[in-house]
Amino acid sequence: MKATEIERKAFDKSLDSILELFNNLEEDVPIIHFGDDVIENIEHAKEKYGADMVNQKINTIVREMLSWLDLEEADSDSEEEETTDNDS
Repeated sequence: MKATEIERKAFDKSLDSILELFNNLEEDVPIIHFGDDVIENIEHAKEKYGADMVNQKINTIVREMLSWLDLEEADSDSEEEETTDNDS
């Protein structure tokens, strides 16, 4: 590919921008770490029933399970710990 000096500099600048973006990517950390057996069963369920239905069912179950927890109190406890840590 032939390029003028101006085109080469523009390409270098663009490439540097892409590399900088790549280097600044954050690692994608899963919210929940499922066991291998659970992942395998989810994959089989998605094949049999479809991804949308399985995702909906899993979300319904997790939503219900989380409703059993007093999450507002947990937020207050975390804020109090942060305040205590900051006061030290």
